[in-house]
Amino acid sequence: MAEINVTRREQVTLVEVNGRVDSSNADELGGTLMDLIEQGQHWLVVDLSSVDYMSSAGLRELVSPLKRVRHEKGDIRLVQPSPRVSEVLEMTGLDTIFQIYSSQSEALGSY
Repeated sequence: MAEINVTRREQVTLVEVNGRVDSSNADELGGTLMDLIEQGQHWLVVDLSSVDYMSSAGLRELVSPLKRVRHEKGDIRLVQPSPRVSEVLEMTGLDTIFQIYSSQSEALGSY
């Protein structure tokens, strides 16, 4: 079960994800990100520090919005993925696609 909290920080939107992101709930994460993009929010920071597990379904729900927001000249930046999530990002090569930061303030300030 994942919990998703969205906070607007000036021109950047912070999306904090807590819990497990798997096939049963990954579409909630993707839906939240796509809704934000459709609302014109193209600078997103996704905090994964409290995600203890992310399946391939969860990864897909990050990649699809990333493609969409980059088409709009925006970006999705990740914050402090847990060791398990970092390992999955590295195994899939997504650690080279996403910019990954060690803190929220660093990621928010990167825009």
